[in-house]
Amino acid sequence: MLCCVFQHHLSSDPVVVRVMKMSRLGGALAFVLLNMATLALARPKAGLEPKCKSGPVDLVFLIDSSRSVRPHEFETMRKFMINILDTLDIGPNATRVGVVQYSSQVRSEFSLNTHSTLANMVDAINGIVPLAQGTMTGLAIRYVMNHAFSMQEGDRPKVTNVAVIVTDGRPQDRVAEVAAEAREKGIEIYAVGVARADMASLRAMASPPFEDHVFLVESFDLIHQFGLQFQDKLCGLDLCVESEHGCEHICESSPGSYHCLCLPGHTLNHDGKTCTAIDLCAEGKHNCEQICVSSPGVFTCDCNEGFTLNDDKKTCTTIDLCVEGKHDCEQICVSAPGVFTCDCNKGFTLNKDKKTCTHLDLCNTLDHGCEHRCVSTPGSYYCMCPEGQLLQEDGKSCGTCKTANIDLVLLIDGSKSVRPQNFELVKKFVNQVVDTLDVSAHGTRVGLVQYSSRVRTEFPLNMYHTADEIKAAVMKIEYMEKGTMTGLALKHMLENSFSEVEGARPSARNIPRIGLVFTDGRSQDDITEYAKKAKEAGITMYAVGVGKAVEDELREIASEPVEKHFYYTTDFSAISTIAENLKLNVCPEESQGEIEVKDPCACESLVEFQQATMSSLEQLTQKHILFSLLSFLSSLLPMKTHSTSVILQ
Repeated sequence: MLCCVFQHHLSSDPVVVRVMKMSRLGGALAFVLLNMATLALARPKAGLEPKCKSGPVDLVFLIDSSRSVRPHEFETMRKFMINILDTLDIGPNATRVGVVQYSSQVRSEFSLNTHSTLANMVDAINGIVPLAQGTMTGLAIRYVMNHAFSMQEGDRPKVTNVAVIVTDGRPQDRVAEVAAEAREKGIEIYAVGVARADMASLRAMASPPFEDHVFLVESFDLIHQFGLQFQDKLCGLDLCVESEHGCEHICESSPGSYHCLCLPGHTLNHDGKTCTAIDLCAEGKHNCEQICVSSPGVFTCDCNEGFTLNDDKKTCTTIDLCVEGKHDCEQICVSAPGVFTCDCNKGFTLNKDKKTCTHLDLCNTLDHGCEHRCVSTPGSYYCMCPEGQLLQEDGKSCGTCKTANIDLVLLIDGSKSVRPQNFELVKKFVNQVVDTLDVSAHGTRVGLVQYSSRVRTEFPLNMYHTADEIKAAVMKIEYMEKGTMTGLALKHMLENSFSEVEGARPSARNIPRIGLVFTDGRSQDDITEYAKKAKEAGITMYAVGVGKAVEDELREIASEPVEKHFYYTTDFSAISTIAENLKLNVCPEESQGEIEVKDPCACESLVEFQQATMSSLEQLTQKHILFSLLSFLSSLLPMKTHSTSVILQ
């Protein structure tokens, strides 16, 4: 059965049509007549037309010379190639031609740059000796791709590469992969099958569209018809200009054919003509944190309302109006992305304007439980003891100082310059400090704040009540990186960390407040204002510096005497030594190491006793039990020194 293309051309000739009709009458006679008609069509017409002016083309014939190709058939292939060459404009600057034959091996008969005239090429083709072995078509295609179309063999850059493969059988090796690779390198492949050739193999080798590049004829005698077809293809018009190509975006011409391309950011659909925009957002091929905005082949990132796009054009940061100071709350600003609401400290109530706060006298509004006196403060209260006594651990009862308790807040530098490995040493330094303290809910309390370009409370004073809990929490802290805003950290410590909301005990209880600042570099903001305010608020400030920390800044932070509150070392490995030497003293009397033992019979002892007794009377009066004890206590007042001594003992 003839190829569809071949049938079309033959069926258009009236002589052939008559012969095909006669085939119904007698098969043998019809076959002879059909061959004669074909040969008549293949003969050159009288008055040869000018040579094909196809422009520069590099053309390589790849001919099958396996043993299945009989000698007279091979001679037909010679004539086939010569007839095609006779129609082309041969020359170094026009069409260059090379010939490769293959069977079980591949042999180049002549290269693209071997002959520059038609006569020389004809002589070379007539001198070809068939190999007469197997059919290794894939091997031959690889040779053409890697050698025949190389600069050394005469291939010209930016000149169309055309390969014409003529075979009569099924390949004995794989052709699909190597043919695809050759097409990707820009080689346009025509596959011509004769007699026993396999159509699937021809389609695997040829360039698309297959109707323009695949030909199958029944015998070598009919191969001349492909020569006419090929001449039309190679010398034809620019199909992108002269035909309804149907390409949606770009049509690219090749000799006798064309193919469609798409604009950047689009991909060619399976129909080979239409294009679809590449939506990287829909395909998930983006790294936007929140919103991906797609354009053909590209994308941009955006953020949800209340967020702003960072400099990396990918991630988003919450617009925190509270941190940026873009609010008018009197006391507490509560932030949500892009908006805020106001609130008040404990002991205050929010006014109708939703911004300002009114103080509540907590001593009058709740059962404060103070043993001696309740003192109201904005949003809070504290208990006071009479002169000579100290507020005890419960914050309500009075007595003498018995334990060295403190409220300690550590500010640790989490800036980029610290680096992750050193930040681990800083956490160990914190835990060394914690090991020296008597941590409990009623004893020493510890809070931790990390700062860089912003400030983050890792845990407040009232979160953990044992040293083990604090140390475990410290080791879980994540490194912030970025800048060094020490001034902002001091402000946060003063306004938040030592508030009763976060666990600081009222100052009237004489629980010392200690702030310890650890840094490795110069602050990027001003520290003067809040370093001064912290010390004026009664906070004892320690400053610990490492590496590039600025000594003047450390001294400005440290309390007096500076030399006892200021520490510095050149590298992080030495900060463990600072932790060992750091003494966070506390109970004013007991921290001195010595306590004066007074003579109970001395005059001043009697005075102190009487003052204490009067204070007790005042307290008992407030508790409505004076009546039952008044006579007994009044009898003690006139007693002489000896009697008083006995009572004291």
